[in-house]
Amino acid sequence: MPPIEEQRAIAHILGVLDDKIELNRRMNETLEEIARAIFKSWFVDFDPVRAKSEGRDPGLPEHIADLFPDRFEDSELGEIPAGWSVMPIGEAVRVVGGGTPSTKEPAFWEGGVHCWATPRDLSKLQDPILLDTERKVTDAGLAKISSGLLPLGTVLLSSRAPVGYLAVARVPVSVNQGFIAMVCEGPLTNHYVLHWALSNMREIEGRASGTTFQEINKKNFRPMLALVPADGVLAAFEGQVSAIYDKITVNLEQSRTLAAIRDALLPRLISGELRVVEAERVLGERV
Repeated sequence: MPPIEEQRAIAHILGVLDDKIELNRRMNETLEEIARAIFKSWFVDFDPVRAKSEGRDPGLPEHIADLFPDRFEDSELGEIPAGWSVMPIGEAVRVVGGGTPSTKEPAFWEGGVHCWATPRDLSKLQDPILLDTERKVTDAGLAKISSGLLPLGTVLLSSRAPVGYLAVARVPVSVNQGFIAMVCEGPLTNHYVLHWALSNMREIEGRASGTTFQEINKKNFRPMLALVPADGVLAAFEGQVSAIYDKITVNLEQSRTLAAIRDALLPRLISGELRVVEAERVLGERV
């Protein structure tokens, strides 16, 4: 057991790491709240359009405010900003599922290099960003999944056990059968689709069925109606929100690195293999 002063020094070093990880978590929480607030204001409450229709200042930079119309029109979703449209989500994005290569075949798993996501991977996330998966598949395993390797930026929605975990994949990823994956190749961006799904989660859950556990299948999901804003408004939203999620990703990656350093330092410090002075030097380079 290290002397008490050494214990205090070790605790201080570990505390510095934990404090930085917690700071990143709180910062990401705030950034996500900002992104949700922008989406709700622009695409749920239509605040800029209402302000312009009433002759009020929308409270946005002029070049962004000019992108919004000043009146509403009727649609299948009710009143929406003039010039915007409505379409089934299955037409706005490419909706695909996944599969599980045989777990009894080592060639599909041993030495795997391709991320393979299950709802369990999303259940562990504090933020809706997927950077890695617990398991990887080989090329041979990937060939057994009909949807293949989905591109970076794919929006993942767990479709069962339970319905509703959401994340944007920041790595190319394959998925198991517990997902509805949305590849954003059409008019909607992935961050818009992420927040569309969050704001429509009650309807998504309402379309699920099942006796053993609730599940929403692609057939029930694809007809859900999505609001498609004007291109300029969508580009302005993506310009603001993508920067937010880039910062969230940077914070997540830093926290993963710091957690790995903490977990590696602890046994070496306690055993005396690494001295506090050396550990402080390592921290000075990372924090």
